[in-house]
Amino acid sequence: MAPPALGEFVGTMILILLGNGVVGGALLERSKAQGAGWMAITTGWALAVFAGVAIAISMGDADAHLNPAFTIASVIMTGHPERLWTYIPAQIAGAMLGATLVWLFYEPHWGATQNAQAKLMCFSTVPAIRKYSFNFLSEVIGTFVLVVAAAALVSKRIAPGGVAPGLGPVLIGGVVWSIGLSLGATTGYAINPARDIGPRIMHSLLPIAGKGSSDWRYAWIPILGPITGGVIAAVFVRWAGI
Repeated sequence: MAPPALGEFVGTMILILLGNGVVGGALLERSKAQGAGWMAITTGWALAVFAGVAIAISMGDADAHLNPAFTIASVIMTGHPERLWTYIPAQIAGAMLGATLVWLFYEPHWGATQNAQAKLMCFSTVPAIRKYSFNFLSEVIGTFVLVVAAAALVSKRIAPGGVAPGLGPVLIGGVVWSIGLSLGATTGYAINPARDIGPRIMHSLLPIAGKGSSDWRYAWIPILGPITGGVIAAVFVRWAGI
């Protein structure tokens, strides 16, 4: 596996391990962090993005997308269609491994937790109110903000070469934190197809004590919503000259 694809794999694995790890800590019974709440979850996810992006870059993956929606958007913005068949499979595989590690880490807590939906939320997203059209719109808007903000961070209009490269992972984590706090409460803000589909697959396959449905009827929302938002954002970035 070439360094960029390996970085996408490992970075996404870390992203899911830490991101879904904070959800497990907040939701699973007899966790010392149980009941920590939305602020803890959004902060944990922001730091998970920072860690995943930083690790991917350190492994030679200068793009550090960790997100198929962003990879598709980058192809529209900058070309390099080979990223579609190198980055995206690595991202989904990394997400699957990260979800498996979350399952192993919290193994004693699955049986202690009676709420099957809470267990699913430790893997994939679940809407607060199930209304597919508005759930889809939530994911489109959240991903649009993510892609446009990320493009702005490397814009020459901010500074030659964009922001200082070393600040990139920190600032992307900050953008994800903002999205989670402001736009995440409706759907759990997947804003990343790999973040949802990889763990959802593992939820369906792993022997999780007392698990319920993997809710495949909803699964298209956190896949197509982010992709649509990413495509719209990429067209906007090119039009606006960001």
